[in-house]
Amino acid sequence: MADLNDIAVFAKVAQYGSFSRAAHSLGMPVSTVSRKVTSLEEQLGVTLIQRTTRKLSLTAQGRVYYDRCSEPLSHLLDAEQALSETQRKPGGLLKISVPVIFGQEVFYEFISAFLKTYPDIQVDLFVTNLFLDLVAENIDVGIRFGDLKDSSMIAQRLGKSVRYLVAAPEYLKGRAIPAKPEDLTEHRCVLLNGRNGEAEWHLVSGRKSLDLRVSGPVSSRDFDAVSAFTYRGHGIGLLPSTYCDEQIRRGELIRLLPEWSSPEIFVHAVYPTRRFLPLRLQVFLEALKAWNTPLWLPLH
Repeated sequence: MADLNDIAVFAKVAQYGSFSRAAHSLGMPVSTVSRKVTSLEEQLGVTLIQRTTRKLSLTAQGRVYYDRCSEPLSHLLDAEQALSETQRKPGGLLKISVPVIFGQEVFYEFISAFLKTYPDIQVDLFVTNLFLDLVAENIDVGIRFGDLKDSSMIAQRLGKSVRYLVAAPEYLKGRAIPAKPEDLTEHRCVLLNGRNGEAEWHLVSGRKSLDLRVSGPVSSRDFDAVSAFTYRGHGIGLLPSTYCDEQIRRGELIRLLPEWSSPEIFVHAVYPTRRFLPLRLQVFLEALKAWNTPLWLPLH
C-alpha cells in the first residue's frame, strides 16, 4: 500500500496546482514535496502529475486518483482535528461570508459578543452579495437568503424573511393608491438588483401568485439603499418586514396591497460537506441559532 504521507502531499499539490504553494501550506521544502510525489508515482507505477518548466497538470490517472483519495483524506484530517479539539477550547480562524444586509450595527454587536465569549477564536468577515465559492475561498460558513444553488453544501435553516409592498406618504401624495398588483406597473418603484431601470417582482396571496415587471428611478444591490430611497419618497419598495414594520407602526411608511407579499424566503447557514466540524464552527452555529435577531423572523 502507498505511504499515506505521500498521498497527503500529492493531494495538496493537486489542490493548489503548484509544488511551491503546496510546500508552503505543508511547511516543508519544495524538494521534499517533489520527492514524495515521485515516490508515490513509483509505488503506484503511474505518472500522476505532468511537469513542465512553466506549469504542472494532473494526468488522467492523477485526476482519478485525486478524486478518489481527497475526500477520505479530508475525513481523516477532520477526525484528527475533532479528537484534538475535544481537549481544548474553541479557537482558530473562522472565515464567515454574509450578505450586505448584515453590514449593520446589530450584526457587529453579535460578532463582538461571540468573540468575547470565545477569545481564542479570530473572525475573518466577508460582507458581500456575491455568492462566494466556500471551498475555493476556504470559507468556513456562509449565511444566505433564498434558494440554495449548491447542493454539495450542508445547510441549517436559521429563520425566514418576507417582503412587503410599502411607500412613504410623501410618494403617495397626489397619486392613486394601487388597488390591485397590476397597478404597480403604473408606479415608480425602488428596485433591488434592477437592470436598465426595471426589475421583476414575484408576489403571492394565499395560493395566487404573479410576476410583475416594474420600473423606477433608482436601483441598488442592498436593502439599506433600497429602504433609504423608499423612506425618502422615491417610489414603492418591496422591503423585508424587518426593514419596515416599525416605520409602518409609526406612520412613516404605508403598507400597500396588504394581502400580497413576497413568498417566504428562508435564511440558511451553509458550509462545506464535512463529517467533523471544527469546534469553532460548531459554537458559531449554536450562537447563530440562539440569536434573537431583527435580521430575520423565527421559523415558528
